[in-house]
Amino acid sequence: MITVTRLDHTRFAVNPDLIERIQESPDTTLHMIDGHVYVVVETLEAVVDLIVSYRARVLRTAQAATTETGE
Repeated sequence: MITVTRLDHTRFAVNPDLIERIQESPDTTLHMIDGHVYVVVETLEAVVDLIVSYRARVLRTAQAATTETGE
């Protein structure tokens, strides 16, 4: 999950695997595969960076789990 901020400054977590596209015009909107749309204060670049960091964390965790089990 990544944590983003609505325009009213409330924070929420969203599953980045469910994001269909991100648009910036001028507000950043997350278009979800189920049709929901969220407007957030983060820039498009910041959301992409959050997604990249999330995916890297998932890979590191999977690698660590594999190393621990010896698989």
